[in-house]
Amino acid sequence: MSKLHRQGGAAHVFLIPWWLGLVLVTAVPLIASLYLAFTDYNILSSPKFNGLENFERMFQDDYFWAAVRVTAVYVVVSIPLQLGFALLLALILDRGLRGLAFYRSAFYLPSLLGTSVAVAILWRQIFGDNGLVDRALSIFGLELGSWLQNPSLSLSTLIVLNVWTFGSPMVIFLAGLRQIPEELYEAVKVDGAGIVRQFTAVTIPLLTPIIFFNLILQTIGAFQTFTQAHVVSGGTGGPANSTLFYTLYIYQQGFTNFDMGYASALAWVLMAAIGLVTAVHFVLSRYWVFYGDD
Repeated sequence: MSKLHRQGGAAHVFLIPWWLGLVLVTAVPLIASLYLAFTDYNILSSPKFNGLENFERMFQDDYFWAAVRVTAVYVVVSIPLQLGFALLLALILDRGLRGLAFYRSAFYLPSLLGTSVAVAILWRQIFGDNGLVDRALSIFGLELGSWLQNPSLSLSTLIVLNVWTFGSPMVIFLAGLRQIPEELYEAVKVDGAGIVRQFTAVTIPLLTPIIFFNLILQTIGAFQTFTQAHVVSGGTGGPANSTLFYTLYIYQQGFTNFDMGYASALAWVLMAAIGLVTAVHFVLSRYWVFYGDD
């Protein structure tokens, strides 16, 4: 047996845990949920095939449409704000500040903690009744009370939390900025271009692949937001369904109402929606994303 074949055999042995995880943790549950999506299944009894009934039920489900609306607003509002803030800080850090490694680590930290239960609890304390924000605004005579109990403000707190987790896209933006040749900036400076012109003519066009990459990752992540909404609302999606995220509604149906068939159908609709939005992004990217060979 040749050395190449021996190395290939060793590689396959080391890949066995990955293959087991793919099959047992991902593929099997995925196929099972697809089957359950067409059944009436409450965990306690055997699944009963009911065809498209679960999907038809969604059209008459007011909570389903509330979850779709809340999730859509969250994605459409928070992602541009998060990416814009991340790009702004990346531009500032790219100026060569002292202690760049420290700032980069400090700004990245919220991305690691933003989806944790501890931060969600902290957020509830900050925006809750008599919380930090309420006390600060009271100094200026603004008595808004608990933001989390106000249907018009509760979703905004979660949007702010998502914007706060700008560290991951910021680091990626910073890496992209470092790849832009300095000669291009020198060339446009010779033509009399100012800072704004340099940004629009050089930085943004060459950074569009990075912007697109961050857009895809953060959009998919925003659709799957769960922990923050669950902790902040106590798992209810309140007040008045203002924080009823789609994933939280799936959880309620599956693990509160034990309607696993309907929850599976909801999950597959979410998967289809994420796939559709991602496909639309890729189609539209032909018109605004520029690569080196364009």
